[in-house]
Amino acid sequence: MHGPFSLRLSRRAWLSGVAALGATLTARPALAGAAALSFDELYASFSPLGLEFSDKVKALTGQEVRIRGFMAPPLRAEAKFFVLTQIPMALCPFCSSDADWPDNIVVVYLDHRQTFTQPNRTIEVTGVLDRGAWVDPDTGFVSQLRLRQAQYDAV
Repeated sequence: MHGPFSLRLSRRAWLSGVAALGATLTARPALAGAAALSFDELYASFSPLGLEFSDKVKALTGQEVRIRGFMAPPLRAEAKFFVLTQIPMALCPFCSSDADWPDNIVVVYLDHRQTFTQPNRTIEVTGVLDRGAWVDPDTGFVSQLRLRQAQYDAV
């Protein structure tokens, strides 16, 4: 049919359209909508009572964020979590209590197992921000800030 409303696609146009649609369907929409967060923006102040979360962290709690840092060496290879640090570390900075919580780490709970990366390689993590003292029931690890349902990519 070759009327005024007929549409003829060349093979090249059709394949280009299919490729564009495939890229759109496989893109991770989480990265597009995730708010950027940096280690410098995590806390507003430090007092005798401890670290105080920044207004940005308070506003973004429960929302998807992305943050860049370094993966501290994991406790065990099969873990579904790791510690994201501001600077590369040779040892994992596990803390005995939330009172000792450093201001430059975030615990990351992966939404699925991923192969861990070298501790000197920059990664970008995207996940749902969670704050406040919490003890992991499986490991006993105490944290103040966490990213849940997270995933990461090397930068």
